[in-house]
This record gives sequence, C-alpha cells and structure tokens, in this order.
Amino acid sequence: MGGVAASVAFASAALASAAWAAPEPAAPASAATQRGERLAPLPPIEIPFTKFVLNNGLTLIVHEDHKAPIVAVNIWYHVGSKNEPAARSGFAHLFEHLMFNGSENFNNDFFKATELLGATDQNGTTNTDRTNYFQNVPTSALDSILWLESDRMGHLVGAIDQARLDEQRGVVQNEKRQGENQPYGRVWDAITNATYPADHPYGHTVIGSMDDLNAADLDTVKAWFRDYYGASNATIVLAGDITPEEAKAKVEQYFGDIPPGPPVTHPNRMIAPMVGHQSETMFDRVGQPRLYKVWNTPEAGSADSDYLGLLGQVLSSGRNSRLYKRLVFDDQVAVGVNAGQNESEIGSQFLVIVTAKPGQDLARIEAIVDEEMAKLLRDGPTAEELERARTVQGAGLVRGAERIGGFGGKSDLLAESQVFHGDPNAWKDSYERVLAATPGNLTAAGRQWLTDGSYSLNVLPMPDYAAAATGVDRTQGVPATGAVPAAIFPEVQHATLSNGLKVVLAPRDGVPTVSMNLIVNAGSATDAADKAGIASLAPSVMTNGTDTLDALQISDRTQLLGATLGAGSAADYSSVSMTALSTRMEPSLALYADVIQHPAFRAADFTRAQAQQVAGIQQANRNPGAIASRVLAANVYGPNSQYGRPTTGTEDTVKALTPADAEAYHATWFRPDNATLVVVGDTTLAELQPQLEAAFAGWKAPATPLPAKPATSVMAASAQPRVLLVNRPGPQAIITAGRLTAPFDAASEPRQDAFNTALGGAFTSRINMNLREDKHWSYGASSGVRTAIGPRMFAATAAVQSDKVAESTAEVRNELTGVVGSRPVTEAELTAVKANLIQGMAGGWETNAAVMGELTRMVVYGVPEDYYAAYAREVNSTTPAMAATAAQTVVGSGPTTWVIVGDVAAMKAKIEALNLGPVTVVDVNGNPVP
Repeated sequence: MGGVAASVAFASAALASAAWAAPEPAAPASAATQRGERLAPLPPIEIPFTKFVLNNGLTLIVHEDHKAPIVAVNIWYHVGSKNEPAARSGFAHLFEHLMFNGSENFNNDFFKATELLGATDQNGTTNTDRTNYFQNVPTSALDSILWLESDRMGHLVGAIDQARLDEQRGVVQNEKRQGENQPYGRVWDAITNATYPADHPYGHTVIGSMDDLNAADLDTVKAWFRDYYGASNATIVLAGDITPEEAKAKVEQYFGDIPPGPPVTHPNRMIAPMVGHQSETMFDRVGQPRLYKVWNTPEAGSADSDYLGLLGQVLSSGRNSRLYKRLVFDDQVAVGVNAGQNESEIGSQFLVIVTAKPGQDLARIEAIVDEEMAKLLRDGPTAEELERARTVQGAGLVRGAERIGGFGGKSDLLAESQVFHGDPNAWKDSYERVLAATPGNLTAAGRQWLTDGSYSLNVLPMPDYAAAATGVDRTQGVPATGAVPAAIFPEVQHATLSNGLKVVLAPRDGVPTVSMNLIVNAGSATDAADKAGIASLAPSVMTNGTDTLDALQISDRTQLLGATLGAGSAADYSSVSMTALSTRMEPSLALYADVIQHPAFRAADFTRAQAQQVAGIQQANRNPGAIASRVLAANVYGPNSQYGRPTTGTEDTVKALTPADAEAYHATWFRPDNATLVVVGDTTLAELQPQLEAAFAGWKAPATPLPAKPATSVMAASAQPRVLLVNRPGPQAIITAGRLTAPFDAASEPRQDAFNTALGGAFTSRINMNLREDKHWSYGASSGVRTAIGPRMFAATAAVQSDKVAESTAEVRNELTGVVGSRPVTEAELTAVKANLIQGMAGGWETNAAVMGELTRMVVYGVPEDYYAAYAREVNSTTPAMAATAAQTVVGSGPTTWVIVGDVAAMKAKIEALNLGPVTVVDVNGNPVP
C-alpha cells in the first residue's frame, strides 16, 4: 500500500517528420540472425475488451480470461502529483493512503476486508499522472470487492477524521525516510529540482516534502476527494473470469449512484525546455560512484517517445549494446549501465545511468557516454541492433500478457491506455509502431531530443568519517605554542533422460512461453570457507561464454531469440534458468544446453563477473537491511556454519577466487546425476523429452562418484540473548531479532504458516499493525522463517524512525513474548488468517514464475507434490491450541540474537536499558568494534 510508482505507457501519436531521416522500408516480419537463419516472427498479441461508459461518466473496461477462477479489479483515477497545488506536494500520495483506512459503511482497515476475501496482487500506487487501486480476487468474492471499492469511491469523506489523517501522514513520512535512507535514495529529488521549473506540474516529487505533508489539513483532504474522485474521472477494469454482461450489471449496481464529480482540467503536452548542460555532484552512503544523465523528452504515446525507448535498448540492453559493451566489457570502468525513456503523460525523460567501478572517474565515463551517443546519432543503429531491441520489447510484452492483474498485467495496460489516451487499445498502436520502426526513425528522434539540454548528476561515495571517542581537555584553555612540527497447483509430470537428468514438467498453455530452471544440488553450503562465494560466481561466469560463443554473442543470441538467461545460487542449490518463446524453443534450448554443458570460464569473463559480485557485496555493506540480515544469520547459525555465511561470499574471499575455482565447481557439481530440470509453460512431455534428449545428448555423468555435500554445522544457542549494534547513522534504523527453529515438516508447516501470518506475515499482523498503524514509527514490520534444508531461522524485522529505536525494540520484544505467553493467537485472528491464506490460493499459481518457484521448493526442500492438496484443510482446522504449539516451535523462548543497525551513539544507552542481553557494537561483518 502507498507505493510511489513510475508508469511507462504504450500509446499512439502521429509520427513527427524529421529532416534527418529519409524514408526506409519497415523491418521484415521475422528476424534474421548473424548466422543467416530466419527466426519465427514474434507471436501476435491481442487483449480483447468491451468498453462501457455509465451514465455518471464512469468508464468500465472488461477483458475475459477464464484460465483461473479470479478477477482482477483495477481502478484508475486520473489524478496524480501534477494536480497538486503549490505547498501541497505529496498530497495525492497521502490521499491514496487514506483510501485504505475505511469508508462510511466499512469504517475499518481496507486490508482487513480483502484478506478475508483472499485478495492477491493487491496494492495502491500514485505517480505524477494517476492514482490506482488494484487486487485480484476469487470470482466468488467479486461482489464483495466491488461493494468495498464503490464505498470508498462514493462514501469516503464522512470516515476521514483528524486521527486518521495524522496516522497516515506519519506512515507516509516514514516511507519517505525509508526511501531516502537507501543508497542513491536522494537522487530523484535532485533530478526533479534540476530538470523542471518549480511551477511545472512535474516540479516536485510524488512523495512530496516533509513541510508540505505536515501542512495537510482535513479541509484540503475533503476538497481533494470532491474534486478528483468523482465517477467521471475514474476508469475501472475487470479482467478475468467474468463476461462483459455480468461485469456491466455488477458495476452499474454498485457504482451507478455515485455522483460524476466536477469537471477536471488536465494539462496537455508540457515539455520543460533545457538548454546547454548542467552538472551537480552529490555525496551519499553508496558503494560505487554513479552517473545519471537526463534529457527532457516528449510525452508517452508520441512516436518519438516510442523511438527513444528503442534507442535506449540499443544503448544498454544486453552485453552487446553500445554503452554496456564499451563501458563494462571493453574499457571495464563500470559494472552496470541502463538507458531508456521514463515516460509520463505530459512529458518524459530519457536517462542514462552508469554505475562505475570503485575509484573510476565519472568525468571519463561521461565522456565515453557522450562519444558513443554521438556515434549512434551520427550513423544510426544497425538493422540487427534494432531487431534485438524490437524483440526484447515484444517478448517482454508477450510474457506480461500472462497476468491479468498487478503491475504490468493486462488490466494495468488497458487502464493506462484508456486513462491517458482515451482508448484501451492505444498500447497496440504504439507496439505496432515499434514493430515497424526503422533505424532512421530512431536516429531522427535521438537527434531531435538528445543533442542539447542535458543534466548530469554525479553521485560519489561518502568516506566513512567518524568522530574520535574522546577529545582534548578544553577546560585547560588554549594550548601553549610549541615547536613548529613537520605535517491449485498444476499437474506435474516426471521423466528421466537417458543420461540420468531428472525432468519435472508443469504444462501450461496460457501464453506462448516456456520457463526452464536447472537445479543443481550444491549451493553456497558446499563452499569451503576460503572459497566462499564460488557457488554464486561460477554460474554467473557460465552465462558469459561457452566453448563456441563469447559473452557478447550469447547476449546477442538471447535477445534475437526473445529469451532471457540467468544463473545464481542459494544456500542449498545452484541454478541456470531460461525463459523462451515456445515458437523458438529449439534454438533457445540449444543455447541453454550449450551454456550448461560447455562453459569456457575465460579469464576476462571471470574477472568481469568477479568485479560485479564484489561491487554487489560492497553495495550490500552500505544497505542497512542487508547488513542486519547478514549479521543476524552469522550469529544465529554461527560464524562457521555454511548457513551463517553470505551466499555471495565476502569481498576478500571473492577477490581471491580464480577461473580454476569456477571450473572446478562446475566439474564437481554440474552433472546430470546431480541435477533436476524444472520446466513450466507451453509444451508437453511428448514434445519436450525428445528436444531435451537431443540438446543434452553429450552431457554424461563422469565416472567419479558424486561427492557428498558437507554436513551443515549449527552453533548451539547461547544461554542468554545477545544484542549487536551496527553503527549507521541516518533517519531510519533496522531492528531484527532471530533464533533457530525446526526444519521444514509438511505436517506442521500449515499450522506454522497460520501462526506466523497472525504474528508478522500479513499487513494486519500484530507486529505491523503495532509499529506502523498504531505507533506510526515504521513503514513496515514483519516476521517469517528462512527457507533451508536443515534448521531454519525465524526472524522479526522492522525499519523504524531513528528517534524511536529503543521504543520500537521494546514493542517487538513485547509482541514476541506475548504471543507465546499472555497474548496467544486468538480464534478471531485465526478466522482472518484462514480466510487470507485459503482464499489467496485461487490466484497463487497464475504465472509460470509462481509455479516455477513452488516446483523449485519441492525439488530442493522436499515439499511433497501433494502438499497443497491438504494445505487448505490443515490451515482451516488450526485451533488456538495448535497455533500456540506452533508459536512454541517457531518463537519458543524468544530471540537468541538481536541486531540493530542505526546511530549507535544515540541508541546504545537506551538499548542497554531494555535489558535484552549483553550489548556489543560490531562492524558490518559482525566483528566487534574495539
């Protein structure tokens, strides 16, 4: 709830003429690669809909998708931060929060109702141009959610009072603090202030300023509702298991009597001019220098905006893109590059963002960016570069069409097109323009918008300054001068290939994609202490080169196929994954199998991936949440436990790794008798198995026996809890408390899920409601159990404002002791929990990714394939006594370790006064600070 979102719209507009570009023929319908082969064309995309406009002006769009018994309900109000008057920045977002606090006929927290309905993919967000509220619900709950949504659209004002305004003002201010406390968190304020005049509709951030939020009053709140939340300024999309006739009848029933509201004035195209080049430097607590370069560009839906989006892909999408290849591969001065069009309704921005290697000169990097962009705008992109960019966009849209709701789902796309362009099909006009774009179109747009009027922001790491613990005795006066010094889960099918590779398949034909994940029984738990991080690094290097393809060729091939390729490791397994278009399955599978079987581990590829992993570790050392999680695990499991070490290793261990280490890791663990291939998507076992046999024909288990994974060690719990403080001054602090709990057990896990949902696993859980809604000290607090094969770690975590650290810590302790003592989980809480968990299962496996995640759990952690067949029954039969037993298992006598990341000087004495246990100040790696 309360997200501040940036939206990218597909929309149509006339193509502006440009003197630079001569007419060119459109690109062919199918793609030709460097090898001369011709790939199948991108699959056609259709999102059929029916549109109605009610008598009160409310627009209704209906899309039928009957693959699951759920309906996405997505309501967009055409109002955002650009509509805010002077001195009222952040108001649209603050009002969005208030919409979740109850209406006149349901005067309670909105989530308390929707959790009982089993709502999923639920949120509300605000950006510069719109505010939206969305959720997926079981079809049986559609009347309930429409009643709730219509009640807050038509009957909200009477439920808003000063207490609720003050409560949500505090929550939003904590959200602002939390965002600014992250690395690079102050960047967008600086960019907004530098690239827009103060009186421009986009001249302030969506979340607003603290002063303006403090100035919000009840009269302004109620006026905002009357001005912008009328029916005629809203669009509702129903997508899923419903017909247009049913949808129209229900929406007329619940929304038909809501007043239209006054006419609303919407600004049109308003691109803020910039001339010349401006530059600023900001110091922040970050791990790497970063360059942001910004141009003001045309609005979403215009032809030039679409072409600039493709130009961004040419610059930075994939290893073979212009900027990525030059900065990361060739000159090796950066670890990451991103470029693209950040679209908004009345004007957009084109951004180039480069994360440098530590110690690199941003001025040199900006000169390289300018040089490469000048070449591109002089000569234009090649036909193959354009085809890759086109395929990446098209494949992404195909994958997104699987989901009916949530961010980027079909309901989102229809609503965005209607609200900003008056036509639910506007996205398709823009997509067709992308498919027909020529190199000349991109060149002309770039020359028009990216040659003058830019702003650069250089973000540099702030050194780790610290004041001395003691100072000079100033009571003695000025020293005398001395001598001068020197200075429902889907059906699962199984097969085993002739080489012993196990295959697990969940066929799904909703969209023409296939997801594959090779799960290797290894992971960071197999890393020797002096090789920590190799389980993460080796799979990453695998995707950077094979015996016949280098990293750039793999990137080029992946983009032309419309596929994605990834790799990584967790504590208990390593994996290599691919998502492919089913129409291009065979060439995609050939590439995938090549990466798995024939990684080259070239020194240059290894060094580049190693530097990127080190940069990620350095960045994690600046992130308070990551610091807290790492220190907690090391002290709960023990410093010598494989589960107590970070999966990525440490900076020192990763820097010491060699290509030979990566090659040895692959040779030891990546073998068909130690792996399972999980496949989800548009294929059948009869079709898939011969393809896999052919692709993996050369992959054989070596003659050497499969080595046993090292036994996981766990440190014995200390007799007394300990408290570790990490010094990181800032507006927020992180509190986390943990202990070891039992390994996964299918019989007891549903009861433990029910218990934890009540404690900290849902928005309305005890910990979150206490710290966020009651005290207003946090944007969010939660609890959960970390997944592992062996003993697992329970943790409760909260990000809180820095002046309430001790008080918040006391509240977390009270919740953890109360739930196993004087305040056990009640029958009323269990009733809500059961509705939330059970009803939410309806849309739990809507996407291939969700199914893949569950199948991975089943393969790695031994979750039975029929686990969810009994899950609802087990949850529903949970009694308070059973929840109390689960509480003793999960929380027991309480945390063995507390980790608090914040301002040690300000909080140490207060934390000691809580008598949680001995207090020790440690560094970001958990080592005591002298």
